[in-house]
Amino acid sequence: MPACCTIPMPEAMSSMCENWDSGERRNFIASVISGTLFALGWWCIIDASAAYPDQKDFPHEYHVCGVMSTLAMLLVNTVTNGQVRGDMYTDGCLGPFGARIWLFLGLMLSFGSLIAACWILFGGYVIYASAHQWPGVAIFLQNMFIFFGSIIYKIGRSEDNWG
Repeated sequence: MPACCTIPMPEAMSSMCENWDSGERRNFIASVISGTLFALGWWCIIDASAAYPDQKDFPHEYHVCGVMSTLAMLLVNTVTNGQVRGDMYTDGCLGPFGARIWLFLGLMLSFGSLIAACWILFGGYVIYASAHQWPGVAIFLQNMFIFFGSIIYKIGRSEDNWG
């Protein structure tokens, strides 16, 4: 290999990776990964919309799936784990039961959007052997990325330093 292509690795790199603790940066890392997945999902659908602006190639009604998935991400991540457990939220109309209902509705909407994206991909593009399959794949990728971004943001954060 030519000398210009080799990148020298420091000797301390292996010990640095072994001793790395992500505890204090956990919220930052979860937020960055989640935001990247969310942006990547919307980037896919914007690309498909720009590449296939015609209604017959990419019906505009299919965008509802991504909007519902985005709304589900907001629903899932507006309640904290402490509110769901009943540790932090005991007042209000329904208390922890209301927080659990809110989380359940958000997860149900999220799964529903992902299932609808599968249906759009296979029902609208794969089965009929459409000439352009990228819009169906983009709808599915958008909803999959938003779904995984939502889950990573929900379970990847630590709420210890909030209270």
